Amino acid sequence: MSRKFKWGNFYLGSVFVLLYLPILFLIVYSFNAGDIMQGWAGFSLKHYSELFSDIRILEIVVSTFLIALLSSLLASIIGTAGALYIYNLKHTVVKNIFLSLNNILLVSPDVIIGASFLILFTVMGFALGFTSVLLAHIAFSIPIVVLMVLPRLQEMNQSIVAAAKDLGANNWQMLSRVILPVISPGILAGFFMAFTYSLDDFAVTFFVTGNGFTTLSVEIYSRARQGVSLEINALSTMMFVVSLLLVLFYYVISTRAVKNKKRSTRLVLPASEGL
Repeated sequence: MSRKFKWGNFYLGSVFVLLYLPILFLIVYSFNAGDIMQGWAGFSLKHYSELFSDIRILEIVVSTFLIALLSSLLASIIGTAGALYIYNLKHTVVKNIFLSLNNILLVSPDVIIGASFLILFTVMGFALGFTSVLLAHIAFSIPIVVLMVLPRLQEMNQSIVAAAKDLGANNWQMLSRVILPVISPGILAGFFMAFTYSLDDFAVTFFVTGNGFTTLSVEIYSRARQGVSLEINALSTMMFVVSLLLVLFYYVISTRAVKNKKRSTRLVLPASEGL
């Protein structure tokens, strides 16, 4: 019996081909011995050698990852605190207002956000550079963390918090030993989302960066205007590999968290049945 053809699978496969074929093309030509992406001149690692000998691009890579790490860490802390505040609001109208303000920042065009930060920093007389980029990245990453943490809070079993109160736990103990462990997958997801958004952001960074400091996205754009070098292919390939490793790392952590949660549930249920 022949299997029925499914248009859904064909559509999904076509989407993946369209998404990954240009990336595959970019990766293959990063090993091209030639200097352009037209015609294969043989296998070579010379573009990777040029990349690692380019001190400027290496400094920009370090700065980009430092900005992404610091902004995602600070945004995770602030965003988690914001999600807890919104979750504990009793007035429904006020809660919806805060949620709407958070969602507006998510859907607002990056150009508007970047221009707004540029005007703000200019009016305040704030020098553009590392600090301005860091503050801007923290600002647009906070709504992402809030969006990731809030569903975890809403799914949290309130009986656990009530039991902690009955056992005499104070607010800090409930937060550190009960609430944060439960919502930790959401915090971790928010951190990785903020990290990836910070790595590939261009529009906001383009407005708030100053002379003497730049990030990878702005540098690649500047070099692309003068003609795309295959050194950029090599750099993009390495960034793609790093992103892939981050996704695998998050998948392993989230899978272990789900397994631990199921294991703890199996241990709690027999104990509760015996009461």
